[in-house]
Order: sequence, then C-alpha cells, then structure tokens
Amino acid sequence: MSSDADPLNLSDERLAAWEGFLRAYSTVTRTLGAELEHAEGLSLSSYDALIQLARAPQRRMRMAELAEVVILTPSGLTRLVERLEREGLVARARCAEDRRGAYATLTDRGRRRLRKATLTHLAGVRQHFLGHLDDAELRLLAGIWKRIPAAASEPPEGTRAVEAGPPTDRARGRN
Repeated sequence: MSSDADPLNLSDERLAAWEGFLRAYSTVTRTLGAELEHAEGLSLSSYDALIQLARAPQRRMRMAELAEVVILTPSGLTRLVERLEREGLVARARCAEDRRGAYATLTDRGRRRLRKATLTHLAGVRQHFLGHLDDAELRLLAGIWKRIPAAASEPPEGTRAVEAGPPTDRARGRN
C-alpha cells in the first residue's frame, strides 16, 4: 500500500475512490449520451445547454456564462450553439449593453424538444445511476458533490487554473 505522505502516490483506497469516480462518470455519461443521441438526436452537451437555458431567467444566457456552466470552451460552445440554432432550438442575439457579447435563448421548438429529451434522459439517470444507490448513499453523495467543486474551484495561491481535459495517468496517481 502506498503512503499519502508521498506526493507521487495515493493509498490503494484513495486511488480506488478516484478511479471509481472517473470510471463511473465516464461510463454513465457515455451511456446517457448514446441513449439521448439514439432516441432524440441530441448529444449530452446539447441537452445540457438546452436545460441550462431552460432554467435561466427569460430562458436566455450570455454565451460566456453558458460556456462556463456547460463546461465547454468558448469556441466549443459557439459551435454547439450554431448547431442548435440551425435546428431552431436556440436563437442568438447581440447584447445591447455590450456589442461584443451575445445571448443564447431557448426557442419554443427547443423547449418542446427538451421536454421530450428529458423523459429519455431521466429514465437513463434512474436506470444507470440512481437505481444503484439507496437513499442514504444518495444523501451522502449529494453532500460530497457540493463540497468538492467548492474546494476545487479556487486554485492554490501561486498557481493558475488549467482547462479540464481527459484524465491522464498522472491525474489517476500513476506516472
């Protein structure tokens, strides 16, 4: 068993927790994405963008704000919104108060498509995630998921945040 005092290694238990999280996240999101794509013709990122817009005041958000909550780069979000706009699910408009900015707005067609896709998505969430946990485990995870992003959102002093990408062997605790 490795020692946590060694900055290059994690204990077996800690490594199993980290790798389990990565594997569960990857497997569940890949499955949910495939189901959404097959049933509704929407990627998981598209669904996420639509749901974020549906929850926003007036069903609209600034593009930069939407990029943050959907966890895409600004250019990645622009391409995604362009596809959604071509399908009539989202409309874009320039910000009157900031000519450099733009809003994305969920259209009525987008709301209807989202409503249908949500049935597929929630059925998948129940089947592939919630159905494997009891109420006590769900409460425990909900508390953990609140705590971790808050702690990880501020990089340590003297460092800079880096854009998230696919996990590497170093991120898994291996060299």
